[in-house]
Amino acid sequence: MELRKDYVLDRYVIISEIRGLRPDFLRKEAHMDRIDSVAADKATCFFCPGHEYLAGKERGKLGEPWTVRWFDNKYPAVEPLGKQYIQTDNKFFTFSDAYGYHEVIVETNAHEKQLFDFTDSELKNVLSVYRNRIEDLSNREHIRYVLVFKNHGPNAGTSIKHTHSQVIALNHIPKLIRDELSAVASYASCPYCEILLTEKASLRRCFENNSFVAFTPYASRFNYEIWLFPKRHYLSMTQLTEGELFELSSIMRQILAKLKELDCSYNYFIHNTPKEFMNNPRGLHFHIEITPRIDTWGGVENGVETYINRISPETAAKFYRGE
Repeated sequence: MELRKDYVLDRYVIISEIRGLRPDFLRKEAHMDRIDSVAADKATCFFCPGHEYLAGKERGKLGEPWTVRWFDNKYPAVEPLGKQYIQTDNKFFTFSDAYGYHEVIVETNAHEKQLFDFTDSELKNVLSVYRNRIEDLSNREHIRYVLVFKNHGPNAGTSIKHTHSQVIALNHIPKLIRDELSAVASYASCPYCEILLTEKASLRRCFENNSFVAFTPYASRFNYEIWLFPKRHYLSMTQLTEGELFELSSIMRQILAKLKELDCSYNYFIHNTPKEFMNNPRGLHFHIEITPRIDTWGGVENGVETYINRISPETAAKFYRGE
């Protein structure tokens, strides 16, 4: 496994051939009778109770018997092995080993249950594990950024139906996060603090409670894309109190209920300030971006990163509000 930088662009890729060995139970199920496929999938599922030995090394769990469990990804994109430091050889070839940690968080022991079926308390338990993994892995030597993300459905990149999230800890700060940090630093104060105040009173407002605001972003890239911000200027999810974590679970569940109506694949990912910037009050305002995967990107999106969205954020916000 290797981390490689583009010849001239500030863009990195991870070369990990072991990822190609992952089982694809969803594709297999598509060619089977529905009843038989569910039974077969559950019988061989790496993530179900009784099959723990099929997954990677356990790193923690909640409850006994467990309700949430996390462990090393058996088919990792990165590993804590090899050369951690990025170097350049022969002018155009910048690389390191794909150093880091890659874990799976199984969100429930119930095979058929999906995240939008969770109660607020069940979802809060999952979010508390996210917080735990971000804090733990951020403190590891040579780790510069930790990303928690979820892939739901075949169009979002998942291959196992049993609901789960992933966390990846990297030896570099990804370009998007560095771009966000740079953009934020160009303002006199946090632009997102001002944006969320504006958007919660706009046509793009969706949900709000005491601690959080959710809205469809003005320049949405995806159909029904929605962002979720804490009202307080937190730089990381690790700063949330228990009460705020519960309020986060409540507003997340409202969003997930609407995604269930869409019956679509989706991703979400958590953006935090990297640990090395946490002492800077101008760091990145922690937030969660949720991106339904309804349309397939083509040449414009992939070729020049200009996005065509056939659902306006104002129309999407009406859907979330139930109008």
